[in-house]
Amino acid sequence: MAARDRYSKKLTCPQCGNTGIADVSEDDHPSCKHPAFSIDDMPAGFFEEKNSNFPETYIVRCECSRKFPFRSLTEKTA
Repeated sequence: MAARDRYSKKLTCPQCGNTGIADVSEDDHPSCKHPAFSIDDMPAGFFEEKNSNFPETYIVRCECSRKFPFRSLTEKTA
């Protein structure tokens, strides 16, 4: 069983400016074929549009209806 790597990312909607902190996790083992990416706690105003095992293809929807890939519009939290 692989350990889970947990971290937080700040989501920012490019359309309305809505922001929030998402708590995410993924498998932290080099032999895994995919990282089993998961958003454990989605901030208010954001919703899962398309689930994926990879953060590059996990699609988030803002309450203003803007859709974007998780990885494209996130930044690390301090």
